[in-house]
Amino acid sequence: MRLVVDDVDVAEYVAEPEIDILNGPRPYLHPVRTLAGVPVTDLLPEDHTWHLGVSVAMQDVNGANLWGGRTYVRDQGYTWLDDHGRITHAAWLARSAAGFSERLLWLSPRGETLLTETRTVAARAVPLGWELSFSYALSAADEVTLGSPATNGRPDGAGYGGFFWRATPGPTKTFTASRDGEDAVNGSDEPWVALTGPGPYTLVFRGLSGDDRWFVRTGAGGYNGVCAALAFSKTVVVAPGAPLERDLTVLIADGELTRDQLTA
Repeated sequence: MRLVVDDVDVAEYVAEPEIDILNGPRPYLHPVRTLAGVPVTDLLPEDHTWHLGVSVAMQDVNGANLWGGRTYVRDQGYTWLDDHGRITHAAWLARSAAGFSERLLWLSPRGETLLTETRTVAARAVPLGWELSFSYALSAADEVTLGSPATNGRPDGAGYGGFFWRATPGPTKTFTASRDGEDAVNGSDEPWVALTGPGPYTLVFRGLSGDDRWFVRTGAGGYNGVCAALAFSKTVVVAPGAPLERDLTVLIADGELTRDQLTA
């Protein structure tokens, strides 16, 4: 389905993609564009074929890989394992040109339901462009632990997993109200993070909660992407009766916006 802002198709949501199990099948938004038509997402890139536009995914869900690619194993590094699950669309709860709500199932490699997700996505016009709101809630019938390569022993700030945006290739810059560059922004809990890229375009991410941290990569890190990471340095437990809820917003703007414009 398509998201429309001011009669412009700004994003397409693929609810039931045909994706190889090794790439972590899951619903995603792609392509996402500015109001002027500049693309700001990438899909199945050669460097990380399991990066699917805008999606929610975790590399360790009670030991199941719902991110795709190799699994980081303590004292071994990235290893191909037969541990890939999938996230599947179960039902639409509401749909319109401005957004939708749905229910999804997070499934183990054996098809068992690990988590049930309720997701709400909406698009609206704002003064600098348009804004994507992306809310999700993860519920568990039994206790489920969410982890990342960092919680499994990777030492270099690679605590990715959660809401993840794979941006288009090309030179990019990242900054916050007080930090500049990938090294300074990655692992921070700043109120917002900006990513500017060719087009030009600007993305501004907001909505960290709890102990979440920003995981950020620019060209210096091999690709361009931003993740509101759930388990950046320690695991997170989803307990029965206590859903894990997150509410992210992303400004999608034409042009290269400045810190002064964004702080204003």
